[in-house]
Amino acid sequence: MASPPKVALFVTCLVDLFRPGVGFAAIRLLEDAGCEVEVPGAQTCCGQPAFNSGDRETARELAIGILDAFSGYDYIVAPSGSCAGMLRTHITELFDENDANLARARDFSKRCHELTSFLVDILQIGEVAHSAEIDITYHDSCSGLRELGIRQQPRQLLLAAGANILEMQDSETCCGFGGTFCVKYPDISTRMVSNKTANVEASGAGTLVAGDLGCLLNIAGRLRREGSGVRVRHVAEVLAGDLDGPAIGEGN
Repeated sequence: MASPPKVALFVTCLVDLFRPGVGFAAIRLLEDAGCEVEVPGAQTCCGQPAFNSGDRETARELAIGILDAFSGYDYIVAPSGSCAGMLRTHITELFDENDANLARARDFSKRCHELTSFLVDILQIGEVAHSAEIDITYHDSCSGLRELGIRQQPRQLLLAAGANILEMQDSETCCGFGGTFCVKYPDISTRMVSNKTANVEASGAGTLVAGDLGCLLNIAGRLRREGSGVRVRHVAEVLAGDLDGPAIGEGN
C-alpha cells in the first residue's frame, strides 16, 4: 500500500493573525483526502509584500527560510491563491543562475499548490465529507485566477458539497484590496470594493465565498459598513462544514 502524501500547510500571515480557523479547516480537508499533514513551525511570510514593493533582498531572505522550513515534504499547500502564486510562480525569480538556492526554489515551486487546486487537480477529489447546502456567490481573487488558473476547482468542490452557486456579475474583477494597493490608492480601492459589494448583493446569495482572506476581509468590511446581511466565508471553511461560528467580519 502506498504511503499517504506528506503535505506541509503554508498557513499564511492573514490566516494566522486574523482567521486561524481557515488553517484548521484546510488541515481537515487535507486529512479527509488521505494526506499526512504537518504545519512547519519555522514558516514565515511568503515574501509577497516585499517582492511587490521592490525589496528583493528581504524577499530573498524570506524565501531561503521558507525553502529550509518546507524541505522534505511531497507537497506544500496554501489556503490562498495569493501566497501560493508568490511561492509557485515568483520564488524562482529571487535567485540568479549562480545561486545554489535556485535549484531548490525550482523544486519547491513545483510542489507548491493552492488548496482547492491541490484537492481537484492533484488528488482528483470529486466529493467532500461535509455538506453546505446554502446559496453562495463566489469571488475569484486576482492572483489565484490569473497566476494559477483557479476558477472551476473551488466551484466543483462547492457543488459537490451541495452549495447552490449564484454567480455574481464581474466575479473575476478585482475587489480593490491588492495588498498595498488599498493603502496607496484608497479612493480607487473603495470604489472597486463598492462595485464588488453591489454585485454580491445583486446575486441574491446569502453568503460570499472566496479563496483569499485578503479579499474576504476587504469585502466583508465594506459589506458590514453598508449594513449588509450577507455573510462572508473562506472556501475552506465552507467545504469543512465550519458554518456555525461567526463569519468573517462578524466581531472576530
